Amino acid sequence: MTTSSAPTTATVRRTADAPPLITETDLPPARHFIDGKFVDGSTDRVIDVVDPSTESVIAQVPAGTPEDVDRAVASAVAAKDAWARRVPKDRSEVLHAVADRLAEHTDLLVRLESANTGKPLAVSQDDVAMTIDTFRFMAGAARATTSLAAGDYAEDHLSVILREPLGVIGVITPWNYPLLMAAWKIAPILAAGNTLVLKPSEQTPLTTLKFAELVADLLPPGVLNVVTGYGPGVGSRLAEHPDLNMIALTGSVPSGRAVARAAADTLKRVHLELGGKAPVVIFEDADLAAAATSLRTAGFWNSGQECGAACRVLVHESVAERFVEQLVGEVSSLAVGEPTSGEDIEVGPMVSKGHFDRVTGYLERAKKEGLRAATGGGPLGGPGYFVAPTVLVDVPEGAEAAREEIFGPVITVETFAHEEEAVRRANDVPLGLSASVWTENARRSHDIAARLDFGTVWVNSHLVLAGEVPWGGFKGSGYGRDLSIYALDDYSRTKHVMHNHGR
Repeated sequence: MTTSSAPTTATVRRTADAPPLITETDLPPARHFIDGKFVDGSTDRVIDVVDPSTESVIAQVPAGTPEDVDRAVASAVAAKDAWARRVPKDRSEVLHAVADRLAEHTDLLVRLESANTGKPLAVSQDDVAMTIDTFRFMAGAARATTSLAAGDYAEDHLSVILREPLGVIGVITPWNYPLLMAAWKIAPILAAGNTLVLKPSEQTPLTTLKFAELVADLLPPGVLNVVTGYGPGVGSRLAEHPDLNMIALTGSVPSGRAVARAAADTLKRVHLELGGKAPVVIFEDADLAAAATSLRTAGFWNSGQECGAACRVLVHESVAERFVEQLVGEVSSLAVGEPTSGEDIEVGPMVSKGHFDRVTGYLERAKKEGLRAATGGGPLGGPGYFVAPTVLVDVPEGAEAAREEIFGPVITVETFAHEEEAVRRANDVPLGLSASVWTENARRSHDIAARLDFGTVWVNSHLVLAGEVPWGGFKGSGYGRDLSIYALDDYSRTKHVMHNHGR
């Protein structure tokens, strides 16, 4: 594949004299949140929280221990019966109050999220807006659950189906969407009548702790608990804890495997939302300009640190050259920079030095394997962990960059000759979270979408989400569903009560 565009790379926009996003007073208490209040950890060990745009330490949080987890779980266990007994209307009103409180502090949460993660302000604004919407949706859904109608399904026996909370749920959230992924778990868990203990990523704990601070007076003590720390100490203890009824994780595939193994001994339920490697299947009749414009956002939203990112293009060979030219035009004009450098910034840094090294390692290996960067292709100058928005072409079937989740601002482009090949290659990855199909043929769009082995398939769009519809994957992407009434199903159980009324 050739393109007329010479490889280009972005520059990082910085504003040296811009006021800081946050001040000391904006930070949450740097402690665990247990039983309705902030408490010290069992040791003095702390974790540095780093601004990935500047590489400066902006806070320190406790490195939690299994003892801290045990204390938080005991608090959640003590609170679970009273919270479970509250009628749906009461729980709904609490969730609406939480949403109102978050809305009142939108600006603070946006700034704090961008300071901790390096997200462009537009991304953080979207995160906070959907966080609020998630609580509002679950507040309504809690009052409108459906089940099999009560009735006589055996002669002279009345069957009643009850939907009950599970009890206490452990939650582990990732660094790419700290506040939003916490909301995707907290809202349905509370709506269904459970209590929880949450471990945020040790890299991005600030908005989760601020959330706890903001809503502390709205939730009964013990209903929500937050313990900061590393996976091997805090996360592992949550997964294996005998008093937890479920463990829910959004994270990497290796983390999901570790959690599932640890949970097996106690036979607790497991909810896993793991990685993705979303194919974008572009047929010869597709609107190429619309696809390229969509991928400008869907491939590079949150700097590509997005499990549903449109990161793997499969385009029909007859239109591949034209599409790549349009895609490179879109990608090469993306605005890269610190969140303080403008509302128009579209791509920020990688979240950490470790992740920066991982993404640039993929790019270095891709170059050695003969893949060519039509734009971007490597790191950008520091400070900060910035990687140039990249489009890799001349990508053969089975290439590492096209099969493994890079989780950065990188799109690979492969070509195909016919439908069967497109479907086979789209499905030939171990992950199955999301995909998209681009065609003007309605019959083809229905047929291909049905044959793709992914939990969400978009047609002529990509990365469009709504609270009313489920999100979750197949295969190595895990199991369980976030958002929608299906999340309420995940965090509750059914009980059949049968009454003999024969006379």
